Amino acid sequence: MKVAVGLAAVSLFFATATDPLRAEPLMTVNDVSDALSKCWTPPADSKDSFVTLKFAFRGNGTLMGPPQPTAIRVTGDADQRKAFVAAATAALENCMPLEFSKELADEIAGTVFTLQFYSAD
Repeated sequence: MKVAVGLAAVSLFFATATDPLRAEPLMTVNDVSDALSKCWTPPADSKDSFVTLKFAFRGNGTLMGPPQPTAIRVTGDADQRKAFVAAATAALENCMPLEFSKELADEIAGTVFTLQFYSAD
């Protein structure tokens, strides 16, 4: 099963990895995408599904509020859809806080991003 997330302020997609989140501050939006991709594990039996979440960061690496779904396509019934959206939301929230470099914190604080969580064969 292929699993990935993409952070779009610049539409990026990355495969998940099993490495722990790094300890040094994130320097670029690509670093943020890489860090977030490590937090995502889709629910079982969720092939060909995705949810896009909209959110913004504070400069301290936390979310400025709960992520909001903007697009959802989940194969299966309403319970599977609900579980997929909940898993994506939890993955993003559980990945916080991220540690940003001062420059990156100043650049992205308050910027609205979209993040697509998907699972495909």
